[in-house]
This record gives sequence, structure tokens and C-alpha cells, in this order.
Amino acid sequence: MARYTGPTWKVSRRLGISLSGTGKELQKRPYPPGQHGPGQRRKLSEYGLQLQEKQKLRHMYGVNERQFRKTFDEAGKMPGKHGENFMILLESRLDNLVYRLGLARTRRQARQLVTHGHILVDGSRVNIPSYRVKPGQTIAVREKSRNLQVIKEAIEASNYIPDYLTFNPEKMEGTYTRLPERSELPAEINEALIVEFYSR
Repeated sequence: MARYTGPTWKVSRRLGISLSGTGKELQKRPYPPGQHGPGQRRKLSEYGLQLQEKQKLRHMYGVNERQFRKTFDEAGKMPGKHGENFMILLESRLDNLVYRLGLARTRRQARQLVTHGHILVDGSRVNIPSYRVKPGQTIAVREKSRNLQVIKEAIEASNYIPDYLTFNPEKMEGTYTRLPERSELPAEINEALIVEFYSR
């Protein structure tokens, strides 16, 4: 299954979360899309809730189903809680960390910066959005790309950097200092439902 490239606002409204991180999608029409959206929706079954939670996380990180499942299986082989490990692996993706550092306004924009070769990891150019960054590695903008307006605007608009990252706006580089804790990951996701979904 290919990566979803359709309208994200419609998906945000259907799932009830802001995929862009701005919250604009839900401000004007905080109900699901379609002619029955504003009306009453029937209560979701247990399976429906689990599927919705899985779709929330998958769309949030912009991962296709095959890659999502592969990462989930990998997390199951790690010591600790399966759901937490899974979210930590997703958070360690290069495109996500570029977004978290404030070098892009959305994960989609971060993905594009990575695929177009604007990002370096430990001084080497990496153009794979799913590249897993290890604690201690440095993420920087390539010198030739530092004058890009989209990056400058994103840095100016950024007002929060997670504690597991350090960032130097002058050098346009940051370090993934440690693995994040569960409290630092998206609170609106119930990863236990995703583990139940795949354990069926």
C-alpha cells in the first residue's frame, strides 16, 4: 500500500486529531467529513476503536501500512513495553526529528527536505525519511540549503524543542541526545489499543 497523499484535513477531521500540529483543521469544523459528519455517529465497536487508534498514529507519522507493521514487529523484539518501544521507534525516524527540531512546519515538509537531500546526519547526506537516528547523532541542514526560505520560516515559527533534543539555530543543527520517554510522546495516542489490534 502506497503512502497516503490525499487531503490531510479530511483525515484529521475523521480521526479527530490535528495531523498538521496546528489544530486549524478542527477549529472551523470539529466534526467528521461527509454529509453525516455534523450529526450523531454510532458508537464504535472495540475493533473500530483499535483501528482508529492505529490509523491516528500511522497518519500522524506519515507511514504506510507495510512499514508501520514492520516497525511494530521490530518493537516487539525489544525489551520493555511493546507499545512504548513502537512509539519510540517512530519518533526516532529522521523525518520526524527534522520536524521536532523545528526545521520544518509539518512532518510532510520534513519528509520533503530529507528526500531532496537538504539534511545531513553526522555530516553525511541522508535522503531516506525512515532512517533511524541513534542517540548521540547530529542532524544538520546542508550548508548549500541554509538559505532556503521554508527552513528559515520554520525555525522562526518554532517555539518548542523536546528535552531529548538540543538545537543550535545559528548552525541549523541539533543532536538527538537520548531516547524519549513515554510522557514526551503524543498523549492523544493510546498505544495499548494498537497492540491489541495487531494481537487479534
